[in-house]
Amino acid sequence: MTDRGIGCAMGGGAVIRVLLGHRGALLRGALATVFATEDDLDVVAVLEHADEVLLATARLQPDVLVLDAQFDLRVETVIRRAPATDVLVLSEPDLPAAVSLRLARQVPRIGLIATDASPGELVTAIRQLASGETVLDPGLALAALRAGDNPLTDRERQVLRLVTTGATAQEIARKLCLSAGTVRNYLSRILTKTHARSRIDAVRKAERAGWI
Repeated sequence: MTDRGIGCAMGGGAVIRVLLGHRGALLRGALATVFATEDDLDVVAVLEHADEVLLATARLQPDVLVLDAQFDLRVETVIRRAPATDVLVLSEPDLPAAVSLRLARQVPRIGLIATDASPGELVTAIRQLASGETVLDPGLALAALRAGDNPLTDRERQVLRLVTTGATAQEIARKLCLSAGTVRNYLSRILTKTHARSRIDAVRKAERAGWI
């Protein structure tokens, strides 16, 4: 573990400085309370907004940043501004698989744990991450693996994302500077690849799999 000026706990062990960033007031307060009961955890800040988290992380350089996965915040930015800070991302079990894949690809630089973990499991994950161990929730890892096998091309994903807005083939064609016939061909291939009966069914399956 990198020497970051960590202090000493009551029992003589290392104190882990934790910064918590989470949008949900109830969960944020509950987690802060849990962390405060641990002799080896020192909560240096509890924040609600992503921009506050970035600024505070760069300024305080905590040992571990516990972060809400739903923040519009790139972990790479945190790592760049606070290279000695480990990041533990709290991820909802139903987080889109594509997002889980993006996060899982950054392990072991970050830790990934589901929000349905017990308080004890979360505290253990913080300690493991601070000591240099890899933290990756098995369920989130499985979702990430499933998202890795995406049969859709970049253009097909663009077309399908526009379908989610209710756009017609003609409207999609105008937005992507394609002919309507080309868009219909893309839609036909999308239905085949997703084994869908309709465009709506294709959207549902692709979103569930994390392909769009």
